[in-house]
Amino acid sequence: MPKNKTHSGAKKRFRVTGSGKLMKEQANKRHLLEHKSSRRTRRLSVDQVLSPADSKKANKLLGR
Repeated sequence: MPKNKTHSGAKKRFRVTGSGKLMKEQANKRHLLEHKSSRRTRRLSVDQVLSPADSKKANKLLGR
């Protein structure tokens, strides 16, 4: 039997913690940062835990 391939887009967007949760980066930190406040850009730097509703789909894409 051939092996299942991991979804390339998913492996770039999510990372798995030691306890098995999925983390994602926040949106809106790529460009047009000049007019965003330092407080906002700092807040967007922190990785977020993926919601349980989304993590079911993401786990499937990651082959977990």
